[in-house]
Amino acid sequence: MSKPGPTPHRPIRSFVRREGRLTPGQQRALETLWPRYGIDFSEEPLDLAAIFGRSAPVTLEIGFGNGESLAQMAEAAPERDFLGIEVHRPGVGRLLARIEALGLTNLRVMCHDAVEVLEHRIAPGCLDTVQIFFPDPWHKKRHHKRRLIQPAFVALLATRLRSGGTLHLATDWEDYARHMLDVLNASPEFRNTADGFAPRPPHRPLTKFEQRGQTRGHGVWDLIFMKVEG
Repeated sequence: MSKPGPTPHRPIRSFVRREGRLTPGQQRALETLWPRYGIDFSEEPLDLAAIFGRSAPVTLEIGFGNGESLAQMAEAAPERDFLGIEVHRPGVGRLLARIEALGLTNLRVMCHDAVEVLEHRIAPGCLDTVQIFFPDPWHKKRHHKRRLIQPAFVALLATRLRSGGTLHLATDWEDYARHMLDVLNASPEFRNTADGFAPRPPHRPLTKFEQRGQTRGHGVWDLIFMKVEG
């Protein structure tokens, strides 16, 4: 009898699929609108110009939640193209419905692990901006290894951004904010555009969650870094 092979390595995930029940509207959006606005995962690089029917600066948002702020950004910047990644299907369904309701032609959606999408579907240097707003802070110390913003992930993002491209992060957990700042300050591929944390730029909409937090005195920290040109 042959010996069993080694156990396949399972990468640490920065998310858990806590998928709630889909509303009828979300289910209908996934069934009817995904073929038009959704992009299935494969291991072939995306041809973004073909997907959007033009060549324009592309913003990638990782973890868009319910998609409301991403839809607002796409509506406000028709000269740009947007690609959103989210692993939770209710949020994907909701964003698909918003795309249809607003008549957006510059926004597409993926429902898959962002690391695998970046590794296989996003070509080097093709992104103008990457934005990650309010990622899971994994606030318990034993779970910090699950945090998305880590040196290896930041290095991967740098390969997908164009020279001079922007990485924009935001969190409402101060401990995570300082962790993000340390990671990015240590990266040779990025330089800070501010002296530490940055003020929220006008193009990042306030979420309802963020607005509620502000009324209670909760802080929000934005980090805006530029990929070093070279």
